[in-house]
Amino acid sequence: TDSMPQRPDTLETVLLAVELLRRIPRGRKITASELHRQLKDAGMERSERTIQRQLEMLSSHFEIERDERSKPYGYRWLERAQTLAVPHLTPHESLLLQLAEEHLKNLLPARLMQSMDGFFTQARRNLADDHGQSTDPARLEREWPRKVRVVATSQPLLPPKIEPGVLEAVSEALYANRWLALDYQNAAGKRKPIQVMPLGLAQQGPRLYLVCRYEDFDNERSLALHRIRKAQASTLTFARPVEFDLQKYDDDGRFGFGEGQRIQLRFRIEKEAGFHLLETPLSQEQQARDDGEGWLGMTATVVDRAMLDWWLRGFGDAVRDVSRQGVPMEQNI
Repeated sequence: TDSMPQRPDTLETVLLAVELLRRIPRGRKITASELHRQLKDAGMERSERTIQRQLEMLSSHFEIERDERSKPYGYRWLERAQTLAVPHLTPHESLLLQLAEEHLKNLLPARLMQSMDGFFTQARRNLADDHGQSTDPARLEREWPRKVRVVATSQPLLPPKIEPGVLEAVSEALYANRWLALDYQNAAGKRKPIQVMPLGLAQQGPRLYLVCRYEDFDNERSLALHRIRKAQASTLTFARPVEFDLQKYDDDGRFGFGEGQRIQLRFRIEKEAGFHLLETPLSQEQQARDDGEGWLGMTATVVDRAMLDWWLRGFGDAVRDVSRQGVPMEQNI
């Protein structure tokens, strides 16, 4: 407004004010320290005192409530307020943000997710259940999350517990190419401190795995995040190995407990159990034949890994005559 004070750093002040206005929620209160953390995670380094002064000024010029009943003060947009960008997310934008938060929360740097908290909160509020009473045009978008679902392809499992601070430290080190100090306990129960070079993060079902190199080694390993007891990102950075490719690491079957060796797999499977393989093949080169009497003969080039054995055993007596033949090295690249 015209009564707002003018300062030499007007542009910086305006940018900070806009970011604060975008991040102040409606329906719940947020403190200056929370906003300070969000802005810091987003790369805006401002002192908490500067943010407090801005909030005092904004609450006197906009329809922002400052709750002074307890310290630290809490700030929120009034219900009737015409706010800025975040409350004006369109229904489609709100839907996209809500779905993105659910599916990306473990795969994006923790600080980035934290910096987006105000946006995710507003998206959830925009799509809040109206119990069928509203005639708002956004009604169909509100219904959409109840109309779509990612379903399990195997027995659903609850996610393992990850120690507080581990995901944050791992994602920060991975994002910034920093060495990572871990207190790691393997599946056999052996626990020891290790230094690793973080190279990738993968979600497999309910579990998260860190692909890394141990200090003084040049091969990759996958460490389960729920077996990391403590993690701390170092201030020391490293040059990311140019030869490492996370997609190739996956294609080579390393997340399925394999070493990248490709084989020609042959087996017979009952038609009823194996019909889905005609629609979703094991590989581009898969060949299927009708062996008669209710059986299919299958041939496919796949990566040899423990997960393949588990998959075959899951069919029980519906799979017979399994054989493997190694693929020549020039075809195994």
